[in-house]
Amino acid sequence: MQGDSLSLFKRKKTIFAALAGLGLLGLVAVYNCGTNNPTAAALQDKCLFCDFANGRQGPPPVLEVQTDEYVIFKDKSPAATYHYLAIPKQHFDSFSVLNRSHIGLVLRMESGMVELLKSKNVDPSKAIIGFHIPPFISVKHLHLHGIYPPSEMSLWNRINFMSSFWFKTAKDANEALELREL
Repeated sequence: MQGDSLSLFKRKKTIFAALAGLGLLGLVAVYNCGTNNPTAAALQDKCLFCDFANGRQGPPPVLEVQTDEYVIFKDKSPAATYHYLAIPKQHFDSFSVLNRSHIGLVLRMESGMVELLKSKNVDPSKAIIGFHIPPFISVKHLHLHGIYPPSEMSLWNRINFMSSFWFKTAKDANEALELREL
């Protein structure tokens, strides 16, 4: 009987690993699909987030914060009650294309997110604030997540937004940028 339980556990574990692997392959395929290497201007012309940030696509989501550099709005598929995205007006595919010269932008986006969360009576130290790392991104435009409360998140979202090689907290992101060349 115990052998059957162990065998069932191994099968479930194998199935789980296979499904996780398929999910990963799906994310990579979505990330890598598309054109060759279009110019930044071409990307900005076709990017939905660039349209939102620069008021070219109407109606955009309600902009909670708008500066000369970035905007913040509520995520259309929130992982918790408070789930916002900060996106720069300038197009960057992802966190991976940033270098040390972008630290100021990232810090200002983080600061804007913290201030927005405070305005919603959320303790930012208990929120999840960070970036997904390619190929684990859903939109090819740099975006900073601000999510609270983590206790409302599904198991999948808790995994998806945990500090790891696929998601960097804002603090970890800034430390990584410090090490990058200009």
